[in-house]
Amino acid sequence: MKIVSGSDLESIQGYRLTESAPPRAGAGEVTVNVAACGVGYVDVLVALGGYQVKPPLPHVPGSEVAGTVAEIGSGVEGLAVGQRVLAAVRGGFAEQAVAPATAVFPIPETLDIGAAAALQVNYLTALHGLRDRADLQPGERLVVTGAAGGVGTAAVQVGKAMGAEVVAVASTAEKRSFASDCGADHVLDSEVDGWRERLRDVLGGQGPDVIFDPLCGPLFEPAFRSLAWGGRHLVVGFVGGPIPALRANLPLMKGAGLLGVDVRQFKLFEAEKAAAHMRELIAWSTDGHLSPALGKRFAFADFAAAMEHAHKGRGCGKTILDIAPAGVG
Repeated sequence: MKIVSGSDLESIQGYRLTESAPPRAGAGEVTVNVAACGVGYVDVLVALGGYQVKPPLPHVPGSEVAGTVAEIGSGVEGLAVGQRVLAAVRGGFAEQAVAPATAVFPIPETLDIGAAAALQVNYLTALHGLRDRADLQPGERLVVTGAAGGVGTAAVQVGKAMGAEVVAVASTAEKRSFASDCGADHVLDSEVDGWRERLRDVLGGQGPDVIFDPLCGPLFEPAFRSLAWGGRHLVVGFVGGPIPALRANLPLMKGAGLLGVDVRQFKLFEAEKAAAHMRELIAWSTDGHLSPALGKRFAFADFAAAMEHAHKGRGCGKTILDIAPAGVG
């Protein structure tokens, strides 16, 4: 069985495509034939040792996969060998990977295997952030920074599905066009000078109710200052550079909240709710409420290029690594 393995955390070049014995499902586990694996910025950050949780070595990157059930461990019910699934696994850059049965979800034949691999981290983050943390309501005004990236496009689509008016903020015309195609009502550049005024013009003189911010870059404070009374600013990540600070008087003056969104701990501490959210996202992807925004797709042998692409954040949508030929599990 082919896997991508790294014995150091210094560079992407430290990872190699190697052979390994197939993994076996233990009690309460499922082995998945991996057809596609989502690749995100955090995956590469973990692989390079830059995340808050350091992986044990050797490390196989990737956690969000889609494919078919290969083996079912004892005590697992409701799944069958050969069934199409998406799953959160240990080491998704592999032809097979093991997942807890609680992290395996059946998917319909109509759902593209790459789209299924894209759902788990980005779309669950968006739904958890917008529903559980921000309590986004229909008709509210939502601003998404980094709106053409994997989690940004997810927030645009989930926000629209929840009935919000969505402003997508992105750095280039290409990215703004991509965000618009994902359903954003308005698009806006990310130049700091005059940004608050341009946002106010886009929203007809009003401030946003919710800001979904996976960047926390130069627009962090201007965005918070733009909030309407009672607004909520979601801190999702720090792709935009050094972690910014906010003066404590600003939330008081706005009656606003600065709220963290951590999908890893959400799944850990609120597992049943997270599972219900995943089932809902699969249903939305099946009935047309949203269509996962896929970016560039890479063959398994091109895993290093996929990691570089996701790490640089220059692409649009979710980067996908196709493990099986043509993405078939």
